[in-house]
Amino acid sequence: MAYTTIDDPTDYFNTILYAGTGSSQSISVGFQTDWTWIKDRDSTENHNIFDTIRTATKRISSNRSNAEDTQAQQLTAFGSNGFTVGTDSGANHSGRNYTSWNWLAGGSASSNTNGSINSSVSVNTTAGFSICSWTHDGGNSTIGHGLGAIPQVVITKERNAVGSWNSYFSGIGNAHRIVLQGTNAKISSSLWNSTTPTANVFSMNDSITSNMIAYCFTEKKGYSKFGTYTGNGNADGSYIHLGFRPAFTILKKSSSSGNRWVINDSKRSPSNVVNKSLFADFNSADSTTSQEIDYLSNGFKLRTTSSNHNTSGHTYIYMAFAESPFTNSNGVPCNAR
Repeated sequence: MAYTTIDDPTDYFNTILYAGTGSSQSISVGFQTDWTWIKDRDSTENHNIFDTIRTATKRISSNRSNAEDTQAQQLTAFGSNGFTVGTDSGANHSGRNYTSWNWLAGGSASSNTNGSINSSVSVNTTAGFSICSWTHDGGNSTIGHGLGAIPQVVITKERNAVGSWNSYFSGIGNAHRIVLQGTNAKISSSLWNSTTPTANVFSMNDSITSNMIAYCFTEKKGYSKFGTYTGNGNADGSYIHLGFRPAFTILKKSSSSGNRWVINDSKRSPSNVVNKSLFADFNSADSTTSQEIDYLSNGFKLRTTSSNHNTSGHTYIYMAFAESPFTNSNGVPCNAR
């Protein structure tokens, strides 16, 4: 059996850096993106997140619990090879630099009746990613995600009211949630009804009656991995095995509060050390430190004692997507950076 079915991860996930012009411009991604996350690297603008189910101009921000709003001049259209941005400073201020993280789902949504609540899903089973929308009924319900495999990560957001980015990570279990917009540790919670997602549905026990969106991920060998590690507190830190050279990582201390969701990628840091960080829970510009992590041919290694990354004895959760698999489908190895 081939090591991976995804030889070129940029067919499914791609980080694109671009310069703002102040005038409408098209950004080439290499595929018809279904989930686009934009951040101004030079100033304290919010994170701006868009997807094809909610449609262009409908913005939610990972650093805020605000309801969805309409931003007519940020991401104005999804196209066959990327997206278009308008004139708003959150996505296209003249003279500023931006990063965008882009994922391919399944395009237009289809109805899913696997759960007790019908959902609309855009799903890519090859890449293990789906976008789900539904209207919650104020009770203990199940929602179909369309992956056909058990998701390790489910990130949810209430759309039409203020509400936390409540997130399920298999590494912290079904009796806890963790919020994307804050520095909180994992929180004991009955939100998932103490039920692990199945290959067809995830459970949600919540009194809200609101429109919801969820981003769901299941691991694909050589392309994505979602897990935990334990910090050792040393500058020569732990090595986290992925099975691929990473293009993007996001990590968070889950065992205690006060630390940020750290986002790194191989475009902002094209060589080791990977030391340009943005924070999913904070609107700050790019932060550069002397040491953070190294991206290696088969994983990443911590190079810092920072509590955001590597407190001794503490647990961290992470998501990682590939730049290239350790070996491709023909058994040819990729090279270290």
